[in-house]
Amino acid sequence: MAKKAENKSFVLRVDAATMDALERWAEDEFRSINGQLQWIIADALRRSGRLKKTKKVAEDNSSEKESV
Repeated sequence: MAKKAENKSFVLRVDAATMDALERWAEDEFRSINGQLQWIIADALRRSGRLKKTKKVAEDNSSEKESV
């Protein structure tokens, strides 16, 4: 039986200036462009309340507050 894929793929078209900015941002964060886009989307979804925080994110946030 085939395992159901957890990730879905799609084509995204962006203008050259946006792509250049994404490439620079991804390099600054030591991520691939794909990884950077996934992070941006997930962060926006969490901030808008459309995606619940994962356990790892909740733990990271609590440890940041403790260290401040």
